Amino acid sequence: MEKTIKTSATTRVAEVKLSYRNKVKPSERPQVTCSADSYKVLKESWDTGKLEFVEQFKVLLLNRANRVLGVYELSTGGVAGTVADPKLVFVAALKACASGVILSHNHPSGNLKPSAADLQLTRKLRKGGELLDIAVLDHIILTSEGYYSLADEGLL
Repeated sequence: MEKTIKTSATTRVAEVKLSYRNKVKPSERPQVTCSADSYKVLKESWDTGKLEFVEQFKVLLLNRANRVLGVYELSTGGVAGTVADPKLVFVAALKACASGVILSHNHPSGNLKPSAADLQLTRKLRKGGELLDIAVLDHIILTSEGYYSLADEGLL
């Protein structure tokens, strides 16, 4: 007797693939030991034409030795803000098997002071990272002329 397999809308599901490809040798990855190191890596990865034009949010992904696994561009917004979805922050960290992350975004206005929303998002992401055993090490605000580190200022 031949068995017939029926397919219906309820039995079809999407395939999920997780991948991370690193073409940089571990010994050649930059190591982050302070906020100045983070700023240098982030500034080099930023499109200078967008730094003073639109707000972007990026995540620096680090291994246990604080070597950079990659920079994930999470979002690009408008002049006054961008959206940083916590799920997407941690999807990137989990894909890269990161042990730590450094959050970052730019202020096109040139103002380095964090907003109340910046501080609230940082607290929320730090708590989420604790659940996943992924340390949120810092949140860097960049401008073309400098940076502000929430960790350096005791706000993390």
